[in-house]
Amino acid sequence: MNDPRETLLANRRSNEASAQRPQSPRAHILFAFAVALALYTAWHVREELVLLYVSALFAVVLMPVVRIITNLRIGRWSPGRGMAILLLLIVVAGAATLFFAFALPPVIRDLHEFVGELPTRGPQLLDRIRKLPFAQRVDVSSLNAKLQDFASNFATYLFYSIKNWAGSLAKIVTGIILTIYFMLEGETAYRWILSFFPLEQRQRLDTTLAKAEVRMGKWLFGQGLLMLTLGVCSTITYSLLHIRYAYALGVLTGLLNIIPIAGALISICLAILVAAIDSWGHVLGVAIFYAIYSQVETSFLTPRIMRTSVDLAGLAVIVALLLGSALAGIVGAMVAVPTAVLVAVLLNEYAVKPDAVIAQPGSTN
Repeated sequence: MNDPRETLLANRRSNEASAQRPQSPRAHILFAFAVALALYTAWHVREELVLLYVSALFAVVLMPVVRIITNLRIGRWSPGRGMAILLLLIVVAGAATLFFAFALPPVIRDLHEFVGELPTRGPQLLDRIRKLPFAQRVDVSSLNAKLQDFASNFATYLFYSIKNWAGSLAKIVTGIILTIYFMLEGETAYRWILSFFPLEQRQRLDTTLAKAEVRMGKWLFGQGLLMLTLGVCSTITYSLLHIRYAYALGVLTGLLNIIPIAGALISICLAILVAAIDSWGHVLGVAIFYAIYSQVETSFLTPRIMRTSVDLAGLAVIVALLLGSALAGIVGAMVAVPTAVLVAVLLNEYAVKPDAVIAQPGSTN
């Protein structure tokens, strides 16, 4: 009768020999074709993959809020995950309703006034630019012609862009539905993906991704607070300066701030352009406001709201924005920072090595 230990040892040797056995060229060729087919398929469905990634990312970011709701206690009753997601949707829908009922009408009024005055206000702005010293080298007449052409054909541009708006709206609705499903069933999918990793590595990866989830959830709260702060301050400042379309510019400034750095710069440049229609004093006022606010945000708000939670260097944020916008436009820029947080956590865990202790010359151990 054979010894079980000898049988086990023989099986182990056989497995090691089969593992060390070189694979045939046919296996390498099939693997290369499989990789090429996967890349080809991913390229053709890249928009759908981006939508899935963004939905999953927002689900991860919103899960801390869902957990806070599930921890609430009303007597003996506590909401489950489905009820917590429903309550979150009700709160978001209520906030959107309040926004559309109270904040949107002044914005629509300002936009309607802007469109109506564009054919006359545009040439006035160009006349002011023409009087500047550096404008002598600029072909202002061609700019004036293009502006008048845009103003006269604005309705046509608007009509042709309805199709794009409808497609964007459909993607937004699809993204919301996918985000809800990821929040409901994402845990099952997450455990299924973890099952592909060896058991000894699974716990480490799970802990690392949990750290990333916490930091990404703090990013959403911090970014929302920064958006609200900049939007309110901008609206108040534009109103006090009597700048045209103050409500529209203030809301746009707050919303675009979801794109770090670039969003605020775009909205402030637009505000300066609108202020230049009336007077250079308004331009100076907007510039002073943004200079003061940027200093306050950089030295006070960002360190206390974002840097302590997200813990990303400014250079990392800028690089992430450049790569995100190059890969997926505005959507890529929106999710660039939380993606950078995820990459940073994974690199810190698996790639970054601690500094070795270097012995000083002449020192004894």
